[in-house]
Amino acid sequence: MELLEAERAQLIAMTEAARTLTLASGPQLASPSQVAAANPGTGGGAGGIIYVTSTPPDPNTAQAIAYNMMASFGFSPSLYFGCLLDLWNHESGWRYDAENPSGAYGIPQALPGSKMASAGADWETDPATQIRWGLGYIKSIYGNPCNAWAFDEANGYY
Repeated sequence: MELLEAERAQLIAMTEAARTLTLASGPQLASPSQVAAANPGTGGGAGGIIYVTSTPPDPNTAQAIAYNMMASFGFSPSLYFGCLLDLWNHESGWRYDAENPSGAYGIPQALPGSKMASAGADWETDPATQIRWGLGYIKSIYGNPCNAWAFDEANGYY
């Protein structure tokens, strides 16, 4: 709760500051490698923090399910959704039935797809089950979605 309140206070301060500025050029998001470099490990306090912001997705979409589920995995959607969006756009286009010749399946492209059964028996058809499994995988292997996206960009897979 303290983290959310601190984030809220920072957003208010940034909004007030923005009202006093004249825009000289459009904003630029940090690349996943910049985010990973600034937040080693699981994004702890070492290094500077680079915020990757994103607006909430349209309701009733797989992206909205993921956005709303991220906090339950300890990921602030306002910080990490942009990286998750890029990662799963690249992997599956957010299609629950995406499949590639290697056998990777679903939104997070689990290999084999049946691994997602640990998140629910409906893993083949339910985006929420796939997203739940994918967020757990990202947390356990990479720490956060930006680290996963940086790894994917460097290696072509995550």
